[in-house]
Amino acid sequence: MWPYPRTLAHRGGGTLAPENTLAALRCGLAHGYRAVEFDVMLASDGVPVVVHDPQLGRTVAGSGHVNDYTAAQLGSMEAGAWFGPQFAGEGVPAFDAVVAYCKAQRIWMNIEIKPAPGFEVATGATVAQATRDYFAKEIATGELLPLLSSFSIAALQAARQAAPELACGWLLEQLPQDWARMARELGVVAIHCDHRQLTPALAREVKSGGFGLFCYTVNTPERASELLAWGVDGFCTDRIDLIKPY
Repeated sequence: MWPYPRTLAHRGGGTLAPENTLAALRCGLAHGYRAVEFDVMLASDGVPVVVHDPQLGRTVAGSGHVNDYTAAQLGSMEAGAWFGPQFAGEGVPAFDAVVAYCKAQRIWMNIEIKPAPGFEVATGATVAQATRDYFAKEIATGELLPLLSSFSIAALQAARQAAPELACGWLLEQLPQDWARMARELGVVAIHCDHRQLTPALAREVKSGGFGLFCYTVNTPERASELLAWGVDGFCTDRIDLIKPY
């Protein structure tokens, strides 16, 4: 149900580097993390880029929306200086650059499809197709593949249609009453939930339903141990300095 790594660096480097940048990936790797979670949406030219917020201003200097700019324009924007002067010059990375780095360093990826409003189907299909193309050799040889995930049902449906070879996880804050039926209809292999909304009973329910169980975002070793004791398969963390990757 969960053949993937147990502990993932959230957005690459957690609290130690500017999120969703190549610097974050380097930071996570320096702390021993060879499994990461990051977010992907589409630029105006349809190229997938790695960024969390659909609007600029929090982590990327500028105004407007991510899909107002091309991938090249976003790549030249400042996405690191907000975190610290040592990260100045980090731009918004293209998805292909992040995948290339992770493949070269043998870092496993949980790729969150993070569509801007109104672009759910296009983002799900594009990200899934690109991931399938990047991992064509691994698909053919049966190697462990990245996991796609999303809060968006439409994006997950589009991803499954575009690349049925790739497994998907369904991101939820709270599990609805009919979550199991919906999960089976979506064809997902795992439930990804807010650990603060999880209970031992819900964990047992998910596991007995035959799904992997992943939690976000777990930032203390004590809580991580508690969740693992409940049967949680994996989690992402911002505190890569406190929680060891293994």
